[in-house]
Amino acid sequence: MTANHLYHSHLAWTGTTGAGVTRYDREHRIVTPPARAELALSADPAFRGDPDLANPEQLLLAAASSCQLLSFLAVAACAGIDVRRYEDDAEASMSEAEQPVRIGRIVLRPHIVVSGPAEVDEVRAAVQQAHETCYIANTLNAEMVLEPTIERVP
Repeated sequence: MTANHLYHSHLAWTGTTGAGVTRYDREHRIVTPPARAELALSADPAFRGDPDLANPEQLLLAAASSCQLLSFLAVAACAGIDVRRYEDDAEASMSEAEQPVRIGRIVLRPHIVVSGPAEVDEVRAAVQQAHETCYIANTLNAEMVLEPTIERVP
């Protein structure tokens, strides 16, 4: 039997748009039950947002990066690959020249540290398999690029 998963979020914004498009506050809050942590968000500073707060574009990138990590850990565990550390310096690009404006490209650059007998090619194959099973990557229509580096430690 297959399971269906349902996710929820609650977003709240207060303020006024009465002073025009350049004046209203972009800060808003979101909660994703059952998690209790509240996220304070804003727009990208290029769109009059607060640079000290995360924006939706960054959260989209973070979701892609996080999903790739979690998918990779599952694939690696099933394959017997001993992963010791995983870091990703990811980036997303969005061109206002492209219409409609959208995130058109996401580059994930995981640096993966492994131990044990796993060969680098086996780890690279696991990275690719993880990408193919990542829920977020399968949802997005942006170009997804993987640039993994693998380091072996004793």
